Amino acid sequence: MKKYKKFFELEGFRVIIEKTEKGKLRSEATIKVKVKNKVVHTASEGDGPINALDSALRKALLGFYPALADMHLSDFKVRVLDEKASTAAKVRVLIQSQDKEKSWWTIGVSENIIEASWEALVDSVEYKLLKG
Repeated sequence: MKKYKKFFELEGFRVIIEKTEKGKLRSEATIKVKVKNKVVHTASEGDGPINALDSALRKALLGFYPALADMHLSDFKVRVLDEKASTAAKVRVLIQSQDKEKSWWTIGVSENIIEASWEALVDSVEYKLLKG
């Protein structure tokens, strides 16, 4: 159908989780994306690594796609697909997102929970942009 439109290209991201002396966890994500031939490099903190990654991505894209301002993640679920593989098992991440009108689910699968979450997050953002 050739209706897919690439809204941005990932150049790279990094997620850091730090535990402070006082026992508090802090998550930070740094992301570099190319949007309309411009490279945007930004960082954001969050309640957890996926919240930080989501915030950093939307922060990088918001100037190009203002419609993302009314979108947010509303649910996040992880399921281990092959429990016999132990810590090497693939996981399926389900992300529910919503805006003022609708909610939708996207999926990512990988042996790495951050990668699976990234896949679901990108699909969620692209869906929002495609429907808008």
